[in-house]
Amino acid sequence: MIHFFIPQPASFDLPPPISSEAPQIDWIYNLIYYVSVFFTVVITGLMLYWVHKYKRKKGDKRVETPHYPRLEIVWTVIPIIFVAFLFHIGFKAYLGQTMASQDALEIRVRGQKWQWWFTYPNGREAPNELYLPVGKQVKFVISAVDVLHSFYVPGARTKKDAVPGMYTTMVMTPTSLGDTPVYCAEYCGAPREGNPEPAYAGAPHGGHSAMMAMIHVVSQAEFDKRMTEGPSKPEGLTDAQWGAQLYKSNACVTCHSTDGTKGTGPSWKGIFGKPVELNAGLSGGTGSATVDESYVQESIRVPAAKVVAGFAPVMPPYSEQALSEKQIDAIIAYMKTLE
Repeated sequence: MIHFFIPQPASFDLPPPISSEAPQIDWIYNLIYYVSVFFTVVITGLMLYWVHKYKRKKGDKRVETPHYPRLEIVWTVIPIIFVAFLFHIGFKAYLGQTMASQDALEIRVRGQKWQWWFTYPNGREAPNELYLPVGKQVKFVISAVDVLHSFYVPGARTKKDAVPGMYTTMVMTPTSLGDTPVYCAEYCGAPREGNPEPAYAGAPHGGHSAMMAMIHVVSQAEFDKRMTEGPSKPEGLTDAQWGAQLYKSNACVTCHSTDGTKGTGPSWKGIFGKPVELNAGLSGGTGSATVDESYVQESIRVPAAKVVAGFAPVMPPYSEQALSEKQIDAIIAYMKTLE
């Protein structure tokens, strides 16, 4: 029986389980762990005992060791039975993380260097932050844009590769309110030059190690409200402070520094209101442009239209479902503070 809203305690080497599928994985893990510890202690103890008891003494003569077929059969058959048992329970747990019910909430997951994009059933998109209703089974349909990634949710004890050109699926049912991190468990590229702020507290700087996201498990009512109204500015924050949060949560931090350091994209420090030289964009030709409100909005919606000279057009476009006008205004307000 699943007790919703009650977070389960963490074990000594595993984070707290946050899904209904996690306890079965934990049980299998603990079984293998403690069986391994038991036999390690027993075998090591017997080896030390026999080394001491049968160590060579003066006058000992070599004796041919006889075969014990029955003993050899026993220590061969018993491990085979144990491995078959492990396969059975492991495969059963695996099926529980791959087969979804017809009424499961379907979330599209797209991995690309270096962020996770989530698409809800209503078309709303969000990078690096996902809201899920507690107690509702979720089916993730996972893909990748560029290279191989791996969608890993430690709290759910589940991981699935994100492969370019194909879809993979993963199932979990959140059972407690709260936040749980998402990592990329497949090396997908070196960090960019410079030393930007990490996307989340404690995260490494840039590249594969910073390809992190956060799953927020909320009540069904709060989830429905978010799907209807979209994200709003947190209480007590100015537009610039909200923009600073969006700078991190939308993975701007992985390419654009705020201290003048050159990275995959131009630094935001002191850029607002200044002219920049351009590469050939979608409209063709080169020239210059002033980094104002219109330029920033166009660069977010259609990044390849006007690319700053010396940088490659690698930024993905952010639709209105991914970043609203209010969110872009907040980002612009934050950029204005970076003198």
